[in-house]
Amino acid sequence: MRVGYWSSPDGDDVEMTLLPVGHDGGGARHGRTGSGAVSALATSSGEELRQQCPLLASTLAQLAEALAIQSADGGNQIVSTDQLSAAERALLFDILGEGEVSGIVALPDRRVAQIQESVMTGLWRVRIEADAEQPQLDYLEIGDVPGIVAYAARDFTVTEFSVGEPPDGIMNVMPVLAEIRERVSSHRAGQASHVINFTLLPMNAADMAHLVDTLGNGPIQLFSRGYGSCRVLATGVRHVWSVQFLNSMETPILDTIEIGDVPAAVCAANEDFHDSAERLDEIIEAYFR
Repeated sequence: MRVGYWSSPDGDDVEMTLLPVGHDGGGARHGRTGSGAVSALATSSGEELRQQCPLLASTLAQLAEALAIQSADGGNQIVSTDQLSAAERALLFDILGEGEVSGIVALPDRRVAQIQESVMTGLWRVRIEADAEQPQLDYLEIGDVPGIVAYAARDFTVTEFSVGEPPDGIMNVMPVLAEIRERVSSHRAGQASHVINFTLLPMNAADMAHLVDTLGNGPIQLFSRGYGSCRVLATGVRHVWSVQFLNSMETPILDTIEIGDVPAAVCAANEDFHDSAERLDEIIEAYFR
């Protein structure tokens, strides 16, 4: 059995790493969690840091206010950090730290968007690399998932696909593809996702090869280290996602296809925004007032 939905890109396609920014493949996450910067603010040098960053407090307050009014089904809010000095930006990103979800989105112009959730769930940092014609973008976004993920899932995928002739040696892939096609055509935004569990419906190597060849690889890879690791890959077909839950050895223990909106495993929920706003307010109250 070919476990998972990843295959190396061929030809001149944009090269995408299997595991996204912030993950080293062995279970460790790079970067600070936010606690280091907060601890530094509590020391005698913290006052000096605050004096060097006069706009940081207002930016943090803006983020807290935006989180407090955000909802999972509401429009996302963008917060620019361009007005901050280099020192303020560095301290801000240290305070926000790296949360559970990270990922990449391959854009049609061959640029790559890097996504990192902060320790304040629902508050994301998005970086889009520069090219010869466009500057680098680096901004904060508040929402259930960054807008560029939903945009790529909608506009960089296809709505129809051909199943093709069944190859030799297959077991279950043809009825699976028929089910996927039916669910794709009937899905509407906001509906609950339909899940096909390969643990309950075994697929052999021929099945998985034909599944991947038929659906293709999409532009999005997301990785979550919440309550157990989860890898979410968009296929080339709109609303169709490969979602794997992994054990500590990075081996899939639950291998599924989801037909629906961006999978909930990598999305913030309404209660997350409230909790993140409270947490950020506590930092502001303790160190900036």
